[in-house]
Amino acid sequence: MAGPDLDELVGRAREGQPRAVARLISLIESDTGSSPQVADIARALTPYTGRARVVGLTGPPGVGKSTSTSALLTALRGEGLRVGVLAIDPSSPFSGGALLGDRIRMTEHATDPGVFIRSMATRGHLGGLSWATPQAVRVLDAAGFDVVLIETVGVGQSEVDVVKLADTTVVLLAPGMGDGIQAAKAGVLEIADVFVVNKADRDGADATVHDLKQMITLARRELRGPSWRQPIVRTVAAKGEGVDEVVSALRTHHEWLVAHGELDRRRAARAREEVAAIALRRLHAELADLRHGDRLGELAARVVARELDPFAAADQLIGELKDS
Repeated sequence: MAGPDLDELVGRAREGQPRAVARLISLIESDTGSSPQVADIARALTPYTGRARVVGLTGPPGVGKSTSTSALLTALRGEGLRVGVLAIDPSSPFSGGALLGDRIRMTEHATDPGVFIRSMATRGHLGGLSWATPQAVRVLDAAGFDVVLIETVGVGQSEVDVVKLADTTVVLLAPGMGDGIQAAKAGVLEIADVFVVNKADRDGADATVHDLKQMITLARRELRGPSWRQPIVRTVAAKGEGVDEVVSALRTHHEWLVAHGELDRRRAARAREEVAAIALRRLHAELADLRHGDRLGELAARVVARELDPFAAADQLIGELKDS
């Protein structure tokens, strides 16, 4: 899709029409990497982006991410903010579609014109996100949403990709989950801007908060210069308890980002990651074309025949990709 049809669709999306927003995201998700339509969409939307606050929610399975996302939605809407949600679900190995359907879990917001919720399948992409997520964020940003919430899959320590996309990353943990703190130690701890201990009415909440405080203190000893001290907020999301404090922590962190120039730095890093990912995806598509043309097979045969070593073969392949 290009030209007047795309311009009309983008125009309707910018007016906040849910069907137009959904259509743009569907076009993005259907892209195989070789179609120019996603580039056309990004080109049309980019001038209207940069205003939305992007918040990532991640953490081990079972901590109540979807319940927390729904509770945050309610609180943010109470402040009059328009909110878009991208709920990243595991992909079905059969259909490639999302399995869990967060739109079903957030039905109370389904009729709110100030809310847009979309479940997106990972389609085999590691790191807790979908490849199309950055472009979907661009759509929601251009459509005028004040806050975009990204709820990741729920696979524990591999969910670090969200930090490459979010302005603020919220890591949720729950008491009684010994592996939850271990997951944080293994990587999630480093990406957290705000910690939320959900289900804080359960036994063990104090111990979880204590462990987090110790880890934050140890981590800060290695830092130099101005740094953000991650707050720890206790919530019982199912009852709406503590959610206003989470919203306050998000607002305070955003203000800190702006004051210290960190927001611009993070968004520049995000742009670098996105450009690199697009370039790699296009190179992969070109490599697939060479594979189908059996050029890769020819080089592999020469490696087997010991006429070339694999590095020299790879250099030849890269050279041919540059010349193509």
